[in-house]
Amino acid sequence: MKKLALMIGAILVITSCATNPLTGRQSLSLVSNAQLFPQAFAQYDQVLGESEVDKTSKDAKMVNEVGQRIKFAAEKFYAQIGQGSSLQGYEWEFSLIKNDALNAWCMPGGKVAFYTGILPVCKNEDGVAVVMGHEVAHALAGHSAEQVSNGMLAQGIMLGGNVAISNEQWKNVFNQLYPVGAQLGMLKYGRSMELDSDEAGLYLMAMAGYNPQEAVAFWERMQNASAGKQSPPEFLSTHPNPGNRIAQIQKIMPKAMEYYNASPYKGK
Repeated sequence: MKKLALMIGAILVITSCATNPLTGRQSLSLVSNAQLFPQAFAQYDQVLGESEVDKTSKDAKMVNEVGQRIKFAAEKFYAQIGQGSSLQGYEWEFSLIKNDALNAWCMPGGKVAFYTGILPVCKNEDGVAVVMGHEVAHALAGHSAEQVSNGMLAQGIMLGGNVAISNEQWKNVFNQLYPVGAQLGMLKYGRSMELDSDEAGLYLMAMAGYNPQEAVAFWERMQNASAGKQSPPEFLSTHPNPGNRIAQIQKIMPKAMEYYNASPYKGK
């Protein structure tokens, strides 16, 4: 019975992998968009209802325009590779919230929030596109579904270990050590998702006609803006340090520039 359960679990994991078409990265996906989107949309509406949303300023209009261009470029790319149907159910929205935090985020299904505090770091429209491309990429890659799936898998391994290990001493050791290892593993997956979105977002902004070379300057400004703030070492963080992000961006910049130079929206 134990072996059968392990075999079924292994088959489930193997057959539940999703691939990001922009980067080729594979991820675990045990939950569907239909399960995630309704709750995400409700949470987004709740946040907007509790926040001061800027709907009329020049900055608000720019954030929406950048979002719409990147969303359109993404839909065009997915249609060209025959995966347009995978975007069914997305309800894109791009809101500017009056908040001093250096932050932006995206809910599953395409609900993006920009905080006014990050606009000075973005500095210009291309800088906004760096952040917007990153957030749109999170949504397209299903990173929220991956986080939930990884949590489900970790919980399943915990339960399976307690069933499979009959020796009480070793079971106690497992129960003490596994949660620590699982937490570090989740943090590593978080950093991997961030780098995945950095790469995919760079390509998306380039497809939309925004200069991807601005990404290096943006992350340098972000690093300067965060200088002096205490942060944990990278292996204890969900986000890679800015230096590693910049190194990856520089490595993939030639491919991003190919998308940019081929974009019909370049210079518009």
